Amino acid sequence: MPAKDTIGCSTCCLMDQTLEEALSLISRHTGLAEILSDGPHSLFHEEETCHSFDLRYTVHAPVADINIASDNEHLRRATVRVLADLTEICDRLGVERLVVHPGHLWGEEVRCAAERALNRSLGDLAAIQEEANVQLAVENMGAWDICFFREPDFLDRLADFGLGFALDVGHAHVNGSLEPFLEQGRAIHVHLHDNSGERDEHMACGEGEIDFCRVMQAIPRDATKVVEPVSFQQYERSLEYLRSVAP
Repeated sequence: MPAKDTIGCSTCCLMDQTLEEALSLISRHTGLAEILSDGPHSLFHEEETCHSFDLRYTVHAPVADINIASDNEHLRRATVRVLADLTEICDRLGVERLVVHPGHLWGEEVRCAAERALNRSLGDLAAIQEEANVQLAVENMGAWDICFFREPDFLDRLADFGLGFALDVGHAHVNGSLEPFLEQGRAIHVHLHDNSGERDEHMACGEGEIDFCRVMQAIPRDATKVVEPVSFQQYERSLEYLRSVAP
């Protein structure tokens, strides 16, 4: 097995370990790690750890307690502040992509307010990106009614703000929208994992129903690619499988 692969691994599957332990394990297999900056791997506490490894980094913004589509303006502004501060850390680390979730709403009665809040946040993120060397990439969501950005029509919105697109292959497959996303070809970052098409299972690539031969041919060659598994063993199985179908 090569010491360094071009397909990275997310630390999300190693949250039971310290960030140092997680990066040490990942660095034996690949030159690219995606840090889920949450819990024990929060870069607000663990920034210095990253300097100990010869790795390229992408970062996934926190998923707990933040919402860029919050109709509560105080919470929305707090979320944007967290992302601005995280972007500064990413700049210092030379991070290539910062992945952000598109937000959610708590009920249909606030959808219009949440849409307006989301637009304000996208504008704020665009302004943050202008001052940084890291590209911000907004991730498509799975089959959760409360979430924004489940279909490709949202891509034009991102383009209007000059923000990048992070394609989550598993999320798109669950929504039946993977092929339209691939046809658009706009992803600057890709999350790779598999499922049966019914729920977001985060299986190893090749263990579900996704046509990864098609995926690997269609995604832009300059997009950063990261496996987002449930366990590190799934990452290892995914690497072996993806090498067998790579164009």
